[in-house]
Amino acid sequence: MESGWQWAYILVQESKGERMNIGDAARASGVSAKMIRYYETIGLIPPASRSGSGYRYYGDNDVHRLRFIRRARDLGFTVEQMADLLALWGDRSRASAEVKKIALGQVAILERKAEELKAMSRTLKHLAAHCHGDARPDCPILDDLSGGGGKPETLAEPTRFGRAGIDPLQGAQRSRPHSGIEAERSDR
Repeated sequence: MESGWQWAYILVQESKGERMNIGDAARASGVSAKMIRYYETIGLIPPASRSGSGYRYYGDNDVHRLRFIRRARDLGFTVEQMADLLALWGDRSRASAEVKKIALGQVAILERKAEELKAMSRTLKHLAAHCHGDARPDCPILDDLSGGGGKPETLAEPTRFGRAGIDPLQGAQRSRPHSGIEAERSDR
């Protein structure tokens, strides 16, 4: 978090129209330096001006655009949607109907995701309510996650990666006997 004088300095820099380095632009916009570089790479923001030694410099318009992107990201818009919205924002002859169409499309996506999250929450609450949570090994949560096929004997002993046989660093499942769950899922 910036101290009061740092924040004031950034605001004074902006009001004077001075060029900001990437760190100052990040603080002024609320977008990390890493994301600023990424947005530049994918074309959401134009390439930054460069100093003689290659440092990026940003101005007021760049920071304004970054704030726009940050707000759009906060509302869940995809990179493609943000690109469309930025193009519409820059087009003074735009029809607001196009902007509204994108926004309402995003509302529908968010509502669908909210319903999916509610359904997941209800399922987990139900499973947790039926789990004794004591020393007994029976657990409806694990039964549900395994597809109800019982507990495979091959998972009874812990492995280097835990009981499930998944390498947390690689995110890949190591080969092991299965009950047909993976085959069932691959048909989808």
